[in-house]
Amino acid sequence: MNTHSAPVVRTAVPGPLSQKYLARQASSESNARSYPRWLPIAVERAQGPWIEDADGNVFLDALTGAGVLSLGHNHPVVAEAVRRQLDTFVHGLDLPTPAKAEFTERHLAMLPPGLRDRMRMHFCGPTGANGVEAAIKLCKIATGRSEVVSFQGAFHGSTAAAMALTGNTETKGKVGGALPGVHFFPFSSCARCPLGLRPETCETNCATYLERVLTDPNGGVTRPAAVIMEMVQGEGGVVPATAQFARQVREITRKLDIPLIVDEVQTGCGRTGTWFAFEQYGIEPDVVVASKALSGIGLPVSVLMYDQALDVWEPGAHIGTFRGNQLAFAAGVAALDVIREERVLENVRERGAQLAELLPALAGRHRWINDVRGLGLMWGIELADPDAGPDATSQTVTAMARAVQREALQRGLICEVGGRDDTVVRLLPPLNVTEEQIGFVVDILDRAFTEAAG
Repeated sequence: MNTHSAPVVRTAVPGPLSQKYLARQASSESNARSYPRWLPIAVERAQGPWIEDADGNVFLDALTGAGVLSLGHNHPVVAEAVRRQLDTFVHGLDLPTPAKAEFTERHLAMLPPGLRDRMRMHFCGPTGANGVEAAIKLCKIATGRSEVVSFQGAFHGSTAAAMALTGNTETKGKVGGALPGVHFFPFSSCARCPLGLRPETCETNCATYLERVLTDPNGGVTRPAAVIMEMVQGEGGVVPATAQFARQVREITRKLDIPLIVDEVQTGCGRTGTWFAFEQYGIEPDVVVASKALSGIGLPVSVLMYDQALDVWEPGAHIGTFRGNQLAFAAGVAALDVIREERVLENVRERGAQLAELLPALAGRHRWINDVRGLGLMWGIELADPDAGPDATSQTVTAMARAVQREALQRGLICEVGGRDDTVVRLLPPLNVTEEQIGFVVDILDRAFTEAAG
């Protein structure tokens, strides 16, 4: 495809050819399909940050496969590594191979010095949710305990156990027999404090509450097998943990000998400006779950990296036919080379600083914007009804967020909507996005908010 310096939308979205593909999809695929309902395009091809649909419209992709495509679409260096591996060996179960050995060594080396020498890697099934399930299983076996602590607002996946660990009750309420023994505690969501407190007077009471319940003989929760936490709640609306909260949770879990699982499925592989988000909080987890962007090009791979003291499970305790994806291993190594040579992490920090300056300016121009937050290249713009107050949620606010997404798409920008009641416009652009392209993103959002507000 041709490269473009700006999005080019030639026909109203969806165009006639996209409509044809969407109709065919609706007649043959599951009713559970989701993205085409809000992003009604049929993709013809893609390169870098650009997607071209069947009607010739070109969009700047600020969703990147929900954060999977860290280097954008079809990065040439990574794609060439996949082609070479394709001629060598593709599927390996958990047998050792040169591609797997290099992937393992290179990714363990990305951990901070204090962790890398005592961590083991386990290859899971191909999804982040499978990694979460493996992490819970590992900690239960290692500790002999059964309870698990998660946090309100969390999202850990759509499989049975991962969904049980997820805060959103809408999907869980329709599926009975959830994993028992899961307890939810408040997260440091200061813009909408679950305890009704204010940041200027709060002493991180959410973490204090966790400690008091877990240490109180009448607290009702026995010592859990694990605490699982996102450093930035992605699907929950891009809510970064406060530094004090994250550190207190780590202190509490260490003091009580509870393994701390950090879910870095969406925040990992450089998304927040460090290889893993937990590095910015000055903590060392016991288990790290990573997936999504590990291959850099969208080939599935999911891993646990965990303290070797937890490595007590028996052979075959957690398996999966597709845990030996050699193409993903080769791609992941090539992606690491690109990230180092092209100083991609530095770019994430620079573009993150650019968004930190530009997005709050949008809030000054548009009354529906209630909060702007994020780290690196993971940002959320939360909407609220300007006449009803920030704590009120309604179908009107959800409709406004969807209208912003729709207006952005009509102007050539693909973005996501999520968070509480789908009221947060989310941005997950490629990690090698340019300064000019970030300018396009913000300009389009500015116009989209204006049009959506009427």
